[in-house]
Amino acid sequence: MTAADVLIETMLDWGVDVIFGLPGDVIKGIIEALRKRQDKIKFVHVRHEEAAVFMACGYAKYTGKLGVCLATSGPGGIHLLNGLYDTKLDGQPVLAITGHHFHDLIDAHQQQDVDLDRVFMDVSMHSTA
Repeated sequence: MTAADVLIETMLDWGVDVIFGLPGDVIKGIIEALRKRQDKIKFVHVRHEEAAVFMACGYAKYTGKLGVCLATSGPGGIHLLNGLYDTKLDGQPVLAITGHHFHDLIDAHQQQDVDLDRVFMDVSMHSTA
């Protein structure tokens, strides 16, 4: 069982039945874990990360369940910010999951090298790498 499998199984235990997101290289393990459980949890493939977070927020508002969105690292995570501010201001339960580029590229000034923990500090109750 991979870490991605544990993540998805945990969300299933929490009652999560849909995740909104955009696949990418650094989250392909999560996408595969979702594919293996497509009979239990639905993945809604969006065209932009911002759509995923607004969908997760809307889902939380209208169902009372945890909304979940998924994005890649760096700029993909940054695209979640507008929707995360919406969830914060409306007090909605949304879990935003992002990937992280390879550990040997951290602080190497690569395109995906964004400190998302710092970026999410203002819009989240908890953020961790």
